[in-house]
Amino acid sequence: MFPLNKTLQECNIQELQEVCSAIRQRILEVVSKNGGHLSSTLGAVELIVAMHHVFDYKENPFIFDVSHQAYAHKLLTGRWEKFDTLRRFGGISGFTKPSEGDYFIAGHSSTSISLGVGVAKSFALKNKKSLPIAFIGDGSMSAGLVYEALNELGDRKYPMIIILNDNEMSIAKPIGAISRYLSRLMSSSFYQTMKDGIKKILIKMPDSATYLAKRFEESFKLITPGILFEEMGIHYLGPIDGHNLESIISSLKIARDMKVPVLIHAQTIKGKGYEIAEGQHERWHGVGAFDIETGQSIKKASNLTPTEVFSQTLFDLASNDKKIVGVTAAMPTGTGLSRLIEAFPERFWDVAIAEQHAVTSMAAMAKEGFKPFVSIYSTFLQRAYDQIIHDTSIMSLPLKFAIDRAGIVGEDGETHQGLLDVAYLRPIPNMILFAPYDNASLKKAIVFASSINNAPCAFRYPRSGFILQDGIFEAQDFNLGKSRLLQRGEDILLIGYGNGVGRAYEVLNILKSHNISCGLLDLVFLKPLDLELKDILKQYKKIYVFSDSYLLGGVGSAILEYMSREGFYIPLHSFEIKDCFIEHGGIGDIEKSLGFDNFADKILVDIKNISVS
Repeated sequence: MFPLNKTLQECNIQELQEVCSAIRQRILEVVSKNGGHLSSTLGAVELIVAMHHVFDYKENPFIFDVSHQAYAHKLLTGRWEKFDTLRRFGGISGFTKPSEGDYFIAGHSSTSISLGVGVAKSFALKNKKSLPIAFIGDGSMSAGLVYEALNELGDRKYPMIIILNDNEMSIAKPIGAISRYLSRLMSSSFYQTMKDGIKKILIKMPDSATYLAKRFEESFKLITPGILFEEMGIHYLGPIDGHNLESIISSLKIARDMKVPVLIHAQTIKGKGYEIAEGQHERWHGVGAFDIETGQSIKKASNLTPTEVFSQTLFDLASNDKKIVGVTAAMPTGTGLSRLIEAFPERFWDVAIAEQHAVTSMAAMAKEGFKPFVSIYSTFLQRAYDQIIHDTSIMSLPLKFAIDRAGIVGEDGETHQGLLDVAYLRPIPNMILFAPYDNASLKKAIVFASSINNAPCAFRYPRSGFILQDGIFEAQDFNLGKSRLLQRGEDILLIGYGNGVGRAYEVLNILKSHNISCGLLDLVFLKPLDLELKDILKQYKKIYVFSDSYLLGGVGSAILEYMSREGFYIPLHSFEIKDCFIEHGGIGDIEKSLGFDNFADKILVDIKNISVS
């Protein structure tokens, strides 16, 4: 159980500090074994403890942004013992989740303030005196949704508290001792009372007498980081020390009593309390299992990941072709672009959490004759859907979408699974869709993408690695709209798309042990489909489809639509994922729960039923 025999509201500062130490130790113990987000959540401990000290989270909703910073909140809300199951299959989520008692789900960034505005509107209609508290990291402030929400909040003036966890000085850097002094002054009750008094006086005074009073207040704003928020109509407190409990608690109480929208700017240190991770070390943002004493990863070395293959191949191409440019949205390391950004800073960019801007800016570069690679995770590319349609595909601009983390991604859960890109990209006119099945064919896919100059294209690849090892089938150049029959067989055809080829190959070998001969087709292109596909399909009596994507609007649907257009039908069963969100856990555990481990058994039963009938 949590090591405390009283409520947090009853604790004094020393007791709260002991709580913070216990939370940090618990986080380190579990994340070092299970993996997870570490540096940001360690840096947020005092802020979250102070929130629970001042507010009842059941009455005043705590709305976390992205929510990878919310581990302390989980530990303070009845999940201390269950924390051992963090990110494991059937265990607690690494993000906030309503089914666990959290207010709202959050895995993608920059939603908290907008959600808070919605809560504040609801409370106003209900005449409820509570107020929402949005907890947002400074990185999330780079997305446009934040400013859309702030714009309305500043106009409507709903009571609300926004805690800005600034762990990278990305909003504004304080200007020496004067700024620190004035920031403390502005966050005091004296200043807030004085400012309200000045406003009351200004209402009663003629315009000619208000000039000095206005300049007096504005002079405070101009040398503090809060001018942006103040000009938007949001009261600003800070910057405060995000590890000083007394300062945080004082600021929260002031903000609570103001009954207006208030932003508290708290500066924190990433990795606070774990010296190895303290500071701006990107590798400690999200980690696998590691040794606490040394900080060294305990993961065994493995083959190159698809991301690493993409990074190396694109680097080689860009070294010889100055027309190749690229962009990512706050994931330079995760997508493999960090190396290219460092080597070619004038041609490769990280635009922060701004997927929409990433796509539209590259659309303009494509129009100017460049070859833009847009490298974004499948789950985050959803955020730029209108830009893919409106700014890219209507004019058929040759952007190359490198879709990382396609398929089941594992521990990050339903907000991050890369299962929708096939269904949401396939209906878009002019879009070319294709997928490699191993590292060698991924290299070929990247080269092919770079050669397309008259249409947008997208290719997908998995997070951890392809099922199919290099060399089982010889990698060949991609030819637009051409599939590849990897193995001939009788009666039954297994069709794979991308990593689905590896799944189909595993099934083929199992069926072979039962003396069942199957054909194996690498679809290669989902759009356009091979015009000669019917000549292949008509040789078989039953088709089975494999793809790490959703069934609705997926690969099987595309083939059925094709057969309908061509006026023939062959019984088809797709092993794509049914209509549900996939929760968190190890990839192997998730796949087993979905029945991925017995595809061959299902086919054997199906074959037996066919032969009986």
